[in-house]
Amino acid sequence: MSTTLTIVIAVVVAVAVLVVAAALLRRARERRQLRRERLSERVGGHRQEAELHSSNAEELTAEAKAKRSQAAAESEAAERHERVAEQHRRRAEALREEFTRATERVEREDELSRRHGEKAGSLEEQL
Repeated sequence: MSTTLTIVIAVVVAVAVLVVAAALLRRARERRQLRRERLSERVGGHRQEAELHSSNAEELTAEAKAKRSQAAAESEAAERHERVAEQHRRRAEALREEFTRATERVEREDELSRRHGEKAGSLEEQL
């Protein structure tokens, strides 16, 4: 073989290797680009999901604050009701005691009425 032919074959092989290498590099670059696009889509999806969860968390936080406020108001109302109930219990006890004393007075008055009725009856008999 001649030197020129060897050089031509070497150049053709080198060009073929460069063409194959360029094609492989282009495919690798396309794969990386496709991978980046897919990852970008996934990132976008995760960001949307994160925003949704953040929005939900804000709504739930507002709802929790409202519930806490309602609970505090209900607790205050319950305490007021307990104080009023205690006042009613004390008043009921006082009224029971007054009733007991009144009942005792009625019994005493009935007894005195009976005695005086008997005395009046006995004095009428003497008349």
